[in-house]
Amino acid sequence: MSLKVGVIGTGMIGTDHIRRLTQVLSGVEVVAVSDIDAARAKAAAPAGAEVFDRATDLIHAAAVQAVVICSWGPAHEEQLLACIAAGKPVFCEKPLVTSEAGALRVMAAEVGFGRRLVQLGFMRRFDADYRRLKAVIDGGSLGAPLLYHSVHRNASVPEGLYTSDMPLNDTLVHDADIARWLLGDEIIGVEVRVPRRSSVGKDLRDPVVVLLHTASGALVDVEISVNIGYGYDIRGEVSCERGVAALPNRPATVISDQHGIRQAIPADWRERFIEAYDQEFREWIVAAGRGTATGPSSWDGYASTLAADAALRAAKSGLLEPVTMITKPPLYA
Repeated sequence: MSLKVGVIGTGMIGTDHIRRLTQVLSGVEVVAVSDIDAARAKAAAPAGAEVFDRATDLIHAAAVQAVVICSWGPAHEEQLLACIAAGKPVFCEKPLVTSEAGALRVMAAEVGFGRRLVQLGFMRRFDADYRRLKAVIDGGSLGAPLLYHSVHRNASVPEGLYTSDMPLNDTLVHDADIARWLLGDEIIGVEVRVPRRSSVGKDLRDPVVVLLHTASGALVDVEISVNIGYGYDIRGEVSCERGVAALPNRPATVISDQHGIRQAIPADWRERFIEAYDQEFREWIVAAGRGTATGPSSWDGYASTLAADAALRAAKSGLLEPVTMITKPPLYA
């Protein structure tokens, strides 16, 4: 029996997830769609799917068993709370919410419900390369992790739409989450340094370097460059006590011709992480069919929100800004 899903938000990623759920994966059916742009929702809706004007009506529809949220960040809190109140498993694209207070409200609602319902869209955890890297760290053969070097480079970002805060409150959350997951550690402080600015981004604060301090004492440095020009380049390397483990370059194919030896670079996030997106939904479909959620949780969304908030403060102060978390509820242990 197929899991009947409603999708809220039919922008680029919402439309791509509808394609994934209808054309790639099994055991799932998109039965409802909603977007603030009614024409866009109708254009994205699969044959037979009902189009709702309001997200809350979709959430409460009897035909919808689980929900995928791909709306803009400020709408997430209301929609997540409605899903939890309805007892419906929900996959939510990042960010979980846009404030610490909002994250606390979502967690309180989920804890009050008594079981996990929310999976957050941190797709890197489902990437085969990252999973192999984590297996090496967890295996202990290299000793304790001491440093994690993370690189997040975009070929370009939309001029006028991407602001100087977004490397810290939008892009950084992926690097912060994957660092927490790989190292099994929490972030307790954040520093930000701004080197010489790239002229390509005009007035944009680009690139930035973020230093994440963890509870164990391991350090994470993150380079975020959003107008690098040559492609979408994601790298990661963990320095441990007895060796180093790193992600391979993707795609791994090496080209040799009259121009020399080279590797292609993915054009964007969809190309680099297409298998990871597919896998995260495979695992979500199984869990949602059981009425629950696995994978990145509301707690992980809360942690990434705090890291982003601290980074924004650090960019202004030039100081090490602390991250203070509540005690983790047993639900997320």
